Amino acid sequence: MGLYRAADLVTVPGMLSLARIPLGAAFPFVVDRPAVAFGVLVGAAITDVLDGWWARTFNRATATGAVLDPVTDKLFVAAVVGTLVVTGALSPLAILLLSTREVGELPLVVYLATNRSARKRRAEQPKANLPGKVATVLQFGCVGVAILHQSILGALLWITGAAGVFAATSYWVRALGGREG
Repeated sequence: MGLYRAADLVTVPGMLSLARIPLGAAFPFVVDRPAVAFGVLVGAAITDVLDGWWARTFNRATATGAVLDPVTDKLFVAAVVGTLVVTGALSPLAILLLSTREVGELPLVVYLATNRSARKRRAEQPKANLPGKVATVLQFGCVGVAILHQSILGALLWITGAAGVFAATSYWVRALGGREG
């Protein structure tokens, strides 16, 4: 189970994860239409929830999926955040606060990609990480608020930054053999 397999890319969870790549690519072209941009964001959120749920529910968790999911998350987030920066909807501080989890988790993704035993442990224990899910919901919320140009963005960004630090820490604790989050 600790091996990467191309066949895992065409499973339901793999395809759901991969769906975030074209959604991210589409975002720059729809950002000036808030309802459509928000729809792309919701579509990505749905694929993010469903890929993990499907993998756990139907015992389809794989080493490939354990790496693919966070990579496609980061590609989607990079496309969206990059677009929102270019359009002026997000400031450099906003980017920092939104990306606290990703910055903390990126070295872990590299560790999992290069360490077969860590990858195997992760694939054998595919339990969802509650702090990570909370951080994801908050990130999607911030982006939605930024798309819709709402005034609560500043406060929500600080809450999201704190949740991101907590989530990244919990991912590391879990990967290094600590308690499940």
